[in-house]
Amino acid sequence: MLQSPKVVAVPIMTHPGIEYIGKSVRDAVSDGEVHFTAVKKLEELYPSAACCTIMDLTVEAEAFGAPINLPEHEIPTVSGRLVSTYDEVAALQVPDLTAGRVPQYLLANRLCAQFVKDRPVFGGCIGPFSLAGRLFDMSEIMTAIYIEPDTINLLLDKCTQFITAYCQAIKQAGSDGVVMAEPAAGLLSDNDALLFSTEYVKQIVAAVQDDSFTVILHNCGNTGHCTNSMVQSGARALHFGNKADMGQVIADVPDDIIVMGNLDPVTTFKQATPEEVKNLTSKLLRKMTGHANFVVSSGCDLPPHVPHDNINAFFSAVAEFNASI
Repeated sequence: MLQSPKVVAVPIMTHPGIEYIGKSVRDAVSDGEVHFTAVKKLEELYPSAACCTIMDLTVEAEAFGAPINLPEHEIPTVSGRLVSTYDEVAALQVPDLTAGRVPQYLLANRLCAQFVKDRPVFGGCIGPFSLAGRLFDMSEIMTAIYIEPDTINLLLDKCTQFITAYCQAIKQAGSDGVVMAEPAAGLLSDNDALLFSTEYVKQIVAAVQDDSFTVILHNCGNTGHCTNSMVQSGARALHFGNKADMGQVIADVPDDIIVMGNLDPVTTFKQATPEEVKNLTSKLLRKMTGHANFVVSSGCDLPPHVPHDNINAFFSAVAEFNASI
């Protein structure tokens, strides 16, 4: 890809596939075969350069024992705090890979790797600081990193142990990489992100990334203030949300690291007209001309009920841009 002037397109999407096969979000996040069928449908419909499994930021928290809500047609959410003191964190057991819905997600990865042969398959996981925030409460952890750093570092150690094992299992299932969603790190300064996110992401990257498996670090909370912490993670690809200026991002990232982003999943993909989607995509492609390490993508996971005409308009803009090169 780095040697070609043509732009690769990889929107982060699974909900359109879920809708196409007539299933609910709850079905897909609870049943690995439904999950796989949705991903396979998107592979058949769209020329994305890779397939991505569902970006579900509750799977790992649920495995630890956090309570979650599983609405029928919306993404799951964590509904309550699991730990609040050092002693509770110390007593917290790192779960095995049979906990909660983890086996269903590994099944989806295994089926995708087995039946999707024309493009890479990327699994999904949460990042360590984002997981810790879901277990400790996001508001509370933002204070605790300053007044209880030992508690948070212990919690981050346990989160990292589990995410590492989970990513190793995704790799063993045959996937070509993993999109690690670490949006909570975008709430931190670059220095704090280095301490409470990057140091732990680096451990996961070192354990799983190699010539056959890529870590894509996603941080849609980064407005440009903590790009350095993402670069320092060692992840081979970085994925940015729509709040970041991609022109500035690309200037802050070395040329050998893939930069992905960042069309707004709601105001562009879901709410705009097909013509507007095409124009906005073309505008971003022109802005990023000359950067071989750029991959055009959505700024985050596409939400439910994105019009298929808009997805087609996105790919049409990419095709026309590449044809003009």
